Amino acid sequence: MSAENGTNGTPDTPAGPRPEPLRFYGTTWVNHDNGYTARRAGLAVGSLLAAAAGCFVLRIAYQGLQIADIGSFVTLLMVVMFAICSALAFRHTWSGFTSRPDPDRQASLRGLLAIGFIGSLLAYFFRTFTEAPGEKLHRAEYDRAREEYEKRTTRRSGNPSKKRRRR
Repeated sequence: MSAENGTNGTPDTPAGPRPEPLRFYGTTWVNHDNGYTARRAGLAVGSLLAAAAGCFVLRIAYQGLQIADIGSFVTLLMVVMFAICSALAFRHTWSGFTSRPDPDRQASLRGLLAIGFIGSLLAYFFRTFTEAPGEKLHRAEYDRAREEYEKRTTRRSGNPSKKRRRR
């Protein structure tokens, strides 16, 4: 049963393409309403706190390696591995906000992204200063879908027999 507006039996929802919801934002990114700004601020703080907590956990792991006295080479190797994985995860996450990632590549990078989770959290944090992460991509796709829908549904005006022929 669809919701009707009560005046003439027409549905409340407009016809045409629907915006794709973003994680944590739903469809509030379309009109920047229903607490959009508060969500952006809260998610920026939350992602920064999660990155700080992750750094704290990594520090504890580093101290554990020092206590175990496994050698400076392995300790250095661990630090370099987390730094490189975080940098790659940052870059991959950042580029994922402007273009759709390839699902096969995404699946193959899952381990690297898990190790470099701090880079992904920092990319999310920095992106919330300009927009909801992924908003620009979703807005472009939604606007393109709306334009195509409008082109399909608008009717031609005038007499078709007076149409000029193309040469």
